[in-house]
Amino acid sequence: MASISSLLMDWLINTAENNLQFKDKITLAFSGASGAPYGLKLLEVLLEQQYQVYVLISSAARVVLDTESNIKLSANEDKATEQLNALFDAKPLQLQVFGKDNWFSPVASGSAAPKKMVVCPCSAGSVSAIAVGASDNLLERAADVVIKERGQLILVPRETPFSEIHLENMLKLSRLGVTIMPAAPGFYHKPQSIEDLVDFMVARILDHLNIEHALTKRWGYGEGK
Repeated sequence: MASISSLLMDWLINTAENNLQFKDKITLAFSGASGAPYGLKLLEVLLEQQYQVYVLISSAARVVLDTESNIKLSANEDKATEQLNALFDAKPLQLQVFGKDNWFSPVASGSAAPKKMVVCPCSAGSVSAIAVGASDNLLERAADVVIKERGQLILVPRETPFSEIHLENMLKLSRLGVTIMPAAPGFYHKPQSIEDLVDFMVARILDHLNIEHALTKRWGYGEGK
């Protein structure tokens, strides 16, 4: 078995190489709420825009991915990485899945984690755990790291109705600088399909990440703008 020092050296080498070919790094987490198509579309666009993406997927999220998108993702992080790389035709080292207990992953430490993270979709349970700094799994720890490092954290909760508990947790996080962006697509762009609704929501997330896109028309602009 490789030593921790050799694993760290390999990671540092890979990081140096990645910095040359990708715009930036971002963490994308899927938790167990409904809304897998939002996260999958966001992942697709981030890869197309040449970002390196660290993917975190909870056990419940794997069930949702299977139920909503017919994607049976392995619980093994290496196999899951292979599956998503094949699905999205990602470049070598562009997409990496980390398991919920992989505490040696870059996202677990403030010295290595990307400064931007999106949890999409985000369950009410994940909102609660992040709000209290539970850090019982890698998704929660990664979010905690972004908050403590004063990075950008976007949560896309998909629950209805919100209870007072949910609202209090989201208010607490919002006051800490976390962006709360419920999966609530608009209709002024006259959507013709479910994909149009998904694109609307993903476009709003990309706007907040300051990533260019052409997914939807913007309010007040003419056709094709």
